[in-house]
Amino acid sequence: MRLPRNLSYLEKWFVCGVLVGVVAGLGAVVFAELLKLTTSFFLVDIVHYAPPSPAGEGVTVTPNFSEVRWNLFPIVVTIGGLISGVVVYTLAPEAEGHGTDSVIKAFHKMGGYIRRRVPLVKLIASAVTIGSGGSAGREGPIAQIGAGFASFLSSVLKLSEHDRRILVACGAGAGIGSIFRAPLGGALFSAEVLYRQDLETEALLPAFIASVIGFGVYSMFEGTRPIFEIPSLVPSLDPLSLLSYVLLGFVSGVFAVIYVKTFYGLKFNVFDRMPIPNHIKPAIGGLVVGLIALVVPQATEMGYGWLQLAMWNKIPLTLLIVIAITKILTTSFTISSGGSGGVFAPSLVIGGMLGGAVGVLLSSYANINPAIFVVIGMMSFFAGAAKVPLASIIMVAEMTGGYSMLVPAMLSSAISYVVSGSSTIYYEQVRCRPLSPAHKEEFSVPLLKKMLVREAMTENVVTVGPKTTVREALDMLTRHNIGGLPVVDVHGNLIGMVTFTDLVQVPAEHQRKMYVELIMTRDVIVTYPEETLYDAFRKMIMNQVGRLPVIEAPHSRRVVGILARADIRNSYEREVKKLLERQDEADEGL
Repeated sequence: MRLPRNLSYLEKWFVCGVLVGVVAGLGAVVFAELLKLTTSFFLVDIVHYAPPSPAGEGVTVTPNFSEVRWNLFPIVVTIGGLISGVVVYTLAPEAEGHGTDSVIKAFHKMGGYIRRRVPLVKLIASAVTIGSGGSAGREGPIAQIGAGFASFLSSVLKLSEHDRRILVACGAGAGIGSIFRAPLGGALFSAEVLYRQDLETEALLPAFIASVIGFGVYSMFEGTRPIFEIPSLVPSLDPLSLLSYVLLGFVSGVFAVIYVKTFYGLKFNVFDRMPIPNHIKPAIGGLVVGLIALVVPQATEMGYGWLQLAMWNKIPLTLLIVIAITKILTTSFTISSGGSGGVFAPSLVIGGMLGGAVGVLLSSYANINPAIFVVIGMMSFFAGAAKVPLASIIMVAEMTGGYSMLVPAMLSSAISYVVSGSSTIYYEQVRCRPLSPAHKEEFSVPLLKKMLVREAMTENVVTVGPKTTVREALDMLTRHNIGGLPVVDVHGNLIGMVTFTDLVQVPAEHQRKMYVELIMTRDVIVTYPEETLYDAFRKMIMNQVGRLPVIEAPHSRRVVGILARADIRNSYEREVKKLLERQDEADEGL
C-alpha cells in the first residue's frame, strides 16, 4: 500500500494527520479508562485511598485519611513497580522510563522507527505504575501510543525516512493534545520537545491536523471541559507584580535544575549501577515511594487533584512546600528506577506547588492571589525543566482555561528557561537541528561548501618511499594509528598511495622483502588546499576511499597534507560549535 504520488503536500499530510489523530484519540480514551480501572483497583479498593480528581475529570474531595490502610500502601506501590518492570523488561525494554524520551530518540537516531509492541507495553505498564501509586504522568505513554502508530502507518504507506520522522513527531503531539485536551499545546509540544533551543518547524502543520482530530475523538468520549477549574481572576501587571513573576521564574528555574539532577543522579548513579536484574528495580523504586506515601500521600500518583485544591487556595503553605519537594523524590524514584510513566504531570504538580508557596509568601506583602501563582508556576517550571516554553504556556492555558495568565507566564517562563541553563528532563533532546542526525546532511552541505581543505587537512604527513618494505610500512601505520600512506619520491612528489588493506594482503613471509611500489595504487585521487570540503568529500564517496592526499596545486605533485573523513567530520563539528558560540554571544548581547 502506498499513498498516491500525485497528492500535494497539504493533501498528503491531511490524510496522514487524520489517520494518526483518530488512533491517537482512541488510544487516549483507552489509556484514560484503563488508568481509572487500575487506580480504582490498587489505591481505592485495596489501600482505601481515593486521591482527589481535578474538577474537569471527577470530584475534588480531600480523602478520609483515617480509612486508609497505611500498612498496604508500600506493598501496593512495590507490587505495581514489580509488575511494570517484568512487563517492560520482558517484552519491550525501550518502554521503560518516561516514554517521550524514547520518541525523541526514535526521531533523532532511529529514523522514526518504533517497534509495534512498544505502545501496548507502555500503555499497560504505565497504567499499572500510576494506578498503584507511582508518581508519573500520562504524557509519556500517550506520546508513545501516538508515535508508535505513526511509525506503523509510515511503514504501511511506505513513506520516506524523512516523512516517517515528521509523522512520528506529530503522532506524539496528537496523543498529548488529546489526553490533556490541549490541541494547540500538544502540536507545539511535538515540534519543540525534540530540541533544547530549536523547533521542528516541518512537524507543525501535520501536528496541528493530527492534534485537532485526536482532541475531537477524545472529546466525544471524555468531554471538552478543561482539566482544571480556576477562579476567574485577572493577574495584575503593575511593576511590583511583574517583579513577583520574575521571582517565581527564578525559583522555578532553580528547582528545575534540582529536579533534573535528582532524577538523573538516581538513574545513573544508583539504579543503573545496581547489580540486580532490571525487572526488579522498579519495585525498589516503588517501595521507596510507598514509604514516602506513609508521610506525604499527596506525592503519589499523578497528583492533579491536589493541584486543583492548590488552585482553590485550600492547601496551607507548609504542605505546598512539602509536596513540591517530595514530588521530586517520588517521581525520581518511580521513573529513574525503570518504572513506566511520563514526567509532565509530576512537573506540573511540582511547579504548581512551588508557585502556590511563592504566592502565599508574597501575599503577606502585596495584594496577590496565590491561585494565579499556582498556574504560572506550572507553566514556568515545566518550561525550564523540559525546555519547552511555548508548549508549556499554551498547554497549561488550555488545561486550565487561564488564558489571562499568558503575559505573566511568558515573563516567568522565560526567566525559568534561562536560569535552568542546559538542564533538561528529556535526556535525548539535542541542542538544535544542525546537531541532530535527522538533519545532519541537510545542514552539512551548505557549511561544507564554505570550508576549504586547508582548514581541515593534516599538514604533518607521514609518507613512505617506493623502496620501503611492506613490513616497515605496516609498522608506521600501527605506530601513527593511521589507515594509509602517500608514497613519494625523493623530491616529495606523489607517485602512489598504499593502505592498510593493501599491506595486510601480502603474506607475512614476503612482507620484509617486498617493496610498497609493487602494491601501491598509482592512479591516486587527490585534492587541493583551496578545494572545498564538500568537493573533497564527494571524491571520497564516489571513489570509495577514506583519505585523500593534498597536493600543492593542480600543476604540481608535491604533497602538502592529507585529508581523512575524520578530519572533515571534526572540522565540521568545530565550525558548528563556533556558530553556536557566536549565537550565544549574540543572545547575551540582546
